[in-house]
Amino acid sequence: MAAQLILQHGHPCDSEGRFKVELAVYDLLDSLNIEYDRVDHEAAFTMEACEAIDKVLMPALICKNLFLCNAQKTKFYLLMIPGDKKFKTKDISHQINSSRLSFAPEEFMEKYLGVASGSVSVMGLMNDHGNQVTLLIDEDVLRADYFGCHPCMNTSSIRLKMDDLLHAFLPAVHHDYMVVRL
Repeated sequence: MAAQLILQHGHPCDSEGRFKVELAVYDLLDSLNIEYDRVDHEAAFTMEACEAIDKVLMPALICKNLFLCNAQKTKFYLLMIPGDKKFKTKDISHQINSSRLSFAPEEFMEKYLGVASGSVSVMGLMNDHGNQVTLLIDEDVLRADYFGCHPCMNTSSIRLKMDDLLHAFLPAVHHDYMVVRL
């Protein structure tokens, strides 16, 4: 039987068994006075595995976070789209003036976002000190009051306000965003 998923507010009381990258997300959110709720769970690698987690995080829009690059692997993009939305590279290629988009190799994910495959998250932008990654946010994500994502580790999920992402988190990590329409 699967463990019961419990919504908790803020930073975990006990850091034992947690990874530094996850704790760094909580520390940054706390330092910015950003309110968030979290739920701990088994590793979630697919959107299907996140269904029960999504119910706990309601009313948050659960996002897919896709790490993309151009054919030359010189431009990198983090795309936030609703979890149930289909994605085709041609749908955004012309919007960002970059042809032949594909999923970026894992080594760039680790290099720029400090995360492993399956844990990609907008929170990873805190590790992109050289601003190598352009954040692309689907217009439907921007309409949500709350969104959910991993805190750079796919054994937890967090819910926070979209306003806090746009007006506190992104400025603090020196990133902007571009709106795309899929």
